[in-house]
Amino acid sequence: MTRYTWKLLRAGPLRLDGGSMFGVVPRAIWNRNVPCDEQGRIELSHNCLLLGGPHRVVIEVGSGDKFDEKNRRLFGLSDRSIIDALREADCRCEDVAHVIVTHLHFDHAGGLTRRVRDGTAMVRTFPNATVHVQRREWEDALTNRSVMTRTYLRDNLEPIRPQLRLIDSPTPFAAGHLPQRDELPQMPLAERETEILPGINVFNVPGHTWGQQAVGFIDDRGRTVVFTPDIVPTAAHVGAAYNMAYDVEPFISTVTRRWFLKEAAERDWLLVLVHEPGEPRRRVRPDGKGWYELVPAED
Repeated sequence: MTRYTWKLLRAGPLRLDGGSMFGVVPRAIWNRNVPCDEQGRIELSHNCLLLGGPHRVVIEVGSGDKFDEKNRRLFGLSDRSIIDALREADCRCEDVAHVIVTHLHFDHAGGLTRRVRDGTAMVRTFPNATVHVQRREWEDALTNRSVMTRTYLRDNLEPIRPQLRLIDSPTPFAAGHLPQRDELPQMPLAERETEILPGINVFNVPGHTWGQQAVGFIDDRGRTVVFTPDIVPTAAHVGAAYNMAYDVEPFISTVTRRWFLKEAAERDWLLVLVHEPGEPRRRVRPDGKGWYELVPAED
């Protein structure tokens, strides 16, 4: 099996409204461990990965550097982007052969494109890369199927059309089936994974969006690493009810989080959490109360 070296990339800070990030969970509860600023925003990070192996692969690209000053202030963005993070890792954007994004919201896919210096045109950040995304996610992005009005941005989508490879991973439950809260998928995860590159698999984790995907691979130390999207965006989002107001289906997020954490605990996955501002590398362990907890990775 192909194994990969990998490096965590920090592609800049992000701040989002704390109430929106924790949905129905009261502020009196989440604010005990997650502080917010005077505008009610919590600190987040744009976490990405650079994989080395047969090809250079980037997983997730953050918000990018295209926002105007008003939106930069609104979302607490800095001048830093995926381009800076890659440069520090001695990697040129032109040398990246594949980019995998979990979904196409601006804070995950904005770095796919950039403006040329005079600001008159939008160009691809990774001109020689194939971009891997679920077909359902792409279709929803184009038609803006979201609870937010401006998160699927055309500037992030149209330029990458020639680069796309659309993936059709099986869904956890059959179309039209409404699972019970504690129900687990009948189809084993191994049958729902799609190998998109040698040793790199993706699988559908719906709830935040219908086409959201997680990314897994075996690293050079034999560990199964899973890049975790907005099903568990930070270490504070491990609870069953800790969905976001941004989720298209919060109930499905709860269902998905249960089976995802169960798989992670049983398979001893090393998770990398997409928005955790502290240490994003975590293991999952049963908490002895019928649920799970995240613990810092010892290795």
